[in-house]
Amino acid sequence: MTEKNSHCATGTSSELGNKSNEKKAVLYRMVTDEHICPYGIKSKALLESEGFDVEDNHLSNREETDAFKEEHGVNATPQTFIKDKRVGGYDDLVRYFGKSTLKQEGTTYQPVIAIFATTFLMAIASGYAITGNFTFIKTSELFIAISMCVLGIMKSVSYTHLTLPTKRIV
Repeated sequence: MTEKNSHCATGTSSELGNKSNEKKAVLYRMVTDEHICPYGIKSKALLESEGFDVEDNHLSNREETDAFKEEHGVNATPQTFIKDKRVGGYDDLVRYFGKSTLKQEGTTYQPVIAIFATTFLMAIASGYAITGNFTFIKTSELFIAISMCVLGIMKSVSYTHLTLPTKRIV
């Protein structure tokens, strides 16, 4: 099975069989040529980091994904099952293990401050390299020019990653 455009999950204990290994999990996640569920990748990595042997089931098309969601009464994939019980998606799995995430809450200007601090230092260095001394006007001009270039690159990268085809990495 393969899963598409959802948060990945694991399977049930009954699907795992009567194995002596208690640290067994079944994961259902979407993996297609066009899309690999990032939450499925995170779920698998979290399970493995917790010492689980993961039965990784790929949902490869929309029909498989929809059938899985209907069968299990869930709205999204991935889904994880441990000891015949559905844990849920990635966020549920994080809570199950008592972990915390580094999710950003609210607006942060830290990346913008880092960009401007870096471009300011670049402007100082470039101005000194060009003129042989530090001048406020030249540094200001270079700061604005370099900042605009870097911000333009950051904007194009943030939109480009949404439209470029993804390579299948499993």
